[in-house]
Formats: sequence, structure tokens, C-alpha cells
Amino acid sequence: MWVLDVQHESWPIAGTFAISRGSRTSAEVVVVTLTDARSGRRGRGECVPYARYGESVDGVVSALKAMAPALARGQIDRVALQSAMPAGAARNALDCAFWDLEAKERGRPVWDLAGLERPREVVTAETLSLDTPDKMAESAKAKVGRPLLKLKLGSEGALDRVAAVRTARPDATLIVDANEALPPTDLTAMLQSLADLGVAMVEQPLPAGADDALANIQSPIPLCADESSHTAQDIPRLAGLYDMVNVKLDKTGGLTGAIEMVKAAESAGLQLMVGCMVGTSLGMAPAFLLASNATYVDLDGPVILAKDRDFGLSYSRGRVSPPLPDLWG
Repeated sequence: MWVLDVQHESWPIAGTFAISRGSRTSAEVVVVTLTDARSGRRGRGECVPYARYGESVDGVVSALKAMAPALARGQIDRVALQSAMPAGAARNALDCAFWDLEAKERGRPVWDLAGLERPREVVTAETLSLDTPDKMAESAKAKVGRPLLKLKLGSEGALDRVAAVRTARPDATLIVDANEALPPTDLTAMLQSLADLGVAMVEQPLPAGADDALANIQSPIPLCADESSHTAQDIPRLAGLYDMVNVKLDKTGGLTGAIEMVKAAESAGLQLMVGCMVGTSLGMAPAFLLASNATYVDLDGPVILAKDRDFGLSYSRGRVSPPLPDLWG
């Protein structure tokens, strides 16, 4: 019934993208194309396998290709997919391909099929790769007019980097992403210093396995879970530690799981951030549908690339517009 095609694509990054765990020069994505054997219509989805969560390109490709026989027999649809594959990058690509295909077959946009708000232009964070304070300040100046900047920080020199960027861009809203790297000792003092520098939010200050310590910390600024935040099942624990959760489709296992997680987070009184791995606009488009109600949107993956795919999202001075039908959904 459905014909599956799985492809690994490599997209060069403009320069080098560095976080506390290392650096890279390309985005390695996996693209799924799902074709209805009867109508010939096709749906696409993209995912980014992430080593931090035990994923690899080869592993994700193998997991997806293993679904081909059941898809060909029509035994797996989008609903059944949620239990047939675990949450993660592989399921994300296939789930989003199902949504795209359904939109084309029914002649209705995905946001309408999913009962979501009509998408509108939103402000997205633009990320400053981890570098020396001076170089991060230069990058911040180059992003003149972008209202929201996200700084990648490491275990050392965090305050110097933030201070340099704040001096360079006193007008910008600053959020920081520690990627689990802030030192647990004196974390309260560190958070106060970041607040004094005008930081509006801190993402994942401690390792996911050690963030229970946040229950004993009174942070002067909101804290957002990222590496600790995967699916709706994580929400009850996170609600006692964080103010916000970062919803990423490569972790929820697709738009279907992301919608479930958003509802759980809102019910628990948590604010939302909609984020991404570094990938093309095909990977950003489904996440964009969740952006309207998010406190922060961080869908700048294509901005980091040397080149995006055709019919990509339109970025202009820190704002991003809804995806075109030619791209997805």
C-alpha cells in the first residue's frame, strides 16, 4: 500500500557549529519519502540522528527500512506507528511523512488536520556557536536586528561569553543553552550572575541524570529542560524541576508525539519552547506548526547551513514564515 524510500543526506554547515560536547561541519539527516502505491502521492519527513541519545545514521536508516514490508502490506498507519517504533529520530521522519501524505491526499493542510492554530510568522532564536567571548560578540553584532539570540555555553568562561555578547547587543533578548555543562557547585550564584547580565532563560544547566538537584535551587530566571525532555511521559517529573520544556520532534518521535507532549506540558503549567536539531527546512516545517503558543521558538537550523533545500522556510531578521505547500504539509 505504501512504498518507503529512505535516504541519508549530508548538508554542509556555514563554518563550524560548536556546543559543549563538540563541533561539526555538516548536518547529517535522514529523509523518508512515503508513496501511496494507488494514488502516487508522496509525503516526506526528515530527522537528525543524535549520538547523545544513542542514535546513528546507519541505525536510523536500518530501523526505517525494517518497516518497509509492513508499510507495503498496509499494516502500519500513522496511529499504529506510535507503538510500532520507539520515540526518536526514526519515528519522527516516518510520522511526518505520514502527515504530509495525508495532507496531500485530503487536500487540507496539516495544521487543520491536527486541530492546530493556523501558523503565522514568529520570532525565532538565532544561535551563537560556542567560541571565544570576542568571536561570539562579533557573531552577535553580525546578527544585527535579530531580536532573540541563543548562546551556546560550556563549563568554563560562561559569564565572560555572555557579558561580551550583552555588550555587543544590548538590545537583544538573550537565552543561553548550557547543554548540561554548567558546574553544579555554586549553580545558584551562576544563575544570579546570568540574570544580572539580562539573560531571560537558561536551557539544561545540569546533566539530565543529575537535574533532580534543581528541586533545591531557587533560580532567578526560568529554566528549560532539553536533554531531560523527550516525550509526554517525562512531563510529571520535569514539572517539579523546570519552568519550561523544549519540544523537539526528533525526541518525541514526530509531530504526533509532539502534540501529545505540548498538551501534557500545558496541563502541568509548563511553558513551551519549540526547538530543533541542525537540519533543513523539511525538518523544521512540522515543528513550526507548534510555534504559535511557544514562549520561545528555536527553529534556526537552516540558518546554520551553508545552503537550505528548495522551497525552504523564509527567514528574515530573526523572523520565520510558515512553510510553503511545496516544502511540507
